[in-house]
Amino acid sequence: MTDIEVGSVLEAVRDIVPTLRENGQRAEENRWIPDENIDLMDKAGVFRTAMPRRFGGLDFSVEDQCRVLSEIGRGCGSTAWLAMVWVSSVGLATLYPDKAQEEIFGSGPVRISGGFTPSGTLTPAGGGYVLDGTWRFNSGCRAADWNIAAAICERPDGSHEELIAILPMSEFTVADDWNTSSASATGSSTTTAKGVFVPEYRVIGYGDAIFNTTPGRDAEVTPGRRYRLFSYIMAVCAAAYLGVARGAYELFLERVPGRGITYTNWNDQAQHPLTQIQVATAANKLAAAEGLQGQILTLLQERAEADAEPTDAEKADVRGKAAFAIQLAKEAVEILYNAGGASVIQRSVPLQRFHRDAQGLALHGMLLLSTNLEVQGRVLLGLDPETPFL
Repeated sequence: MTDIEVGSVLEAVRDIVPTLRENGQRAEENRWIPDENIDLMDKAGVFRTAMPRRFGGLDFSVEDQCRVLSEIGRGCGSTAWLAMVWVSSVGLATLYPDKAQEEIFGSGPVRISGGFTPSGTLTPAGGGYVLDGTWRFNSGCRAADWNIAAAICERPDGSHEELIAILPMSEFTVADDWNTSSASATGSSTTTAKGVFVPEYRVIGYGDAIFNTTPGRDAEVTPGRRYRLFSYIMAVCAAAYLGVARGAYELFLERVPGRGITYTNWNDQAQHPLTQIQVATAANKLAAAEGLQGQILTLLQERAEADAEPTDAEKADVRGKAAFAIQLAKEAVEILYNAGGASVIQRSVPLQRFHRDAQGLALHGMLLLSTNLEVQGRVLLGLDPETPFL
């Protein structure tokens, strides 16, 4: 990775932000982003950002991946969420054995969907497993090449183990059941696999994924790229979300000049002290959120470069800070939306879509403020975090 490569991707992504915004309403109506959005991100290099350099990828640091995702968020919340899923799942695929990576990345950049809810079963079979199950909220599945599926495996001794399989998206059926008021264009449909064989080298344990200890990985890894799974996921989720909030802020500033305040003598909302206070409050909440995100990224990169495992306290801190950054950004968007006047509810006004996306994405189970602050607070008080998702 070079500064030139990072700058080139960032510039290309900034150039497509206006198109992503223009496509927003159509994407929402279709419940899926236009192919144009995907093609533009592909040409900009987005899908190569987390891909190992030995396969032709750009191998960006987590900070630079987050910068790219935030830029996309300025254009479209659904597109940013999908980009986050596809990019971060490529990062997860690098946790698989070399043989699996060669299959996955051998033909060039790929998009990978999936999730961590173990709502399937893996039954041991000769040389691998048979996968059965159904997975809801599978963001990005409609344009994914590969899909990650968490499942429970029952061993001969009766014990159970959580495993994560990766297999071609073509092995799944996709239901047409995504119809929501937020993140509408993510196409986060339900996917199902029935009796699909998965070779052993494309199945890893939850523990190996969390601690980056999968056996069978002998190929050289770029120094500073062994991030811890859930800390990495929290960071990239926050990046996409903060980008959406930044986009809402920009849209509000574009909308205000010359707008009057109905039933008052104010013919320019920007001149009203309340609007000035609202904009300043939103700007400071965004700056504070981005500051917390910066602390997270610094910690993750320092630990990765030292090839060191972050402590439980540090990982709990990442969860708490990421969720709190998202809360601050959500509050900023709410302020701006409420200051937008009655006409802001029109579908043709992008700010209302950014507001709904911000509301909905903040409800994601991994991002909930209460859950993450509980984990962080327990560790701050010297208690066990009582969760494996660190």
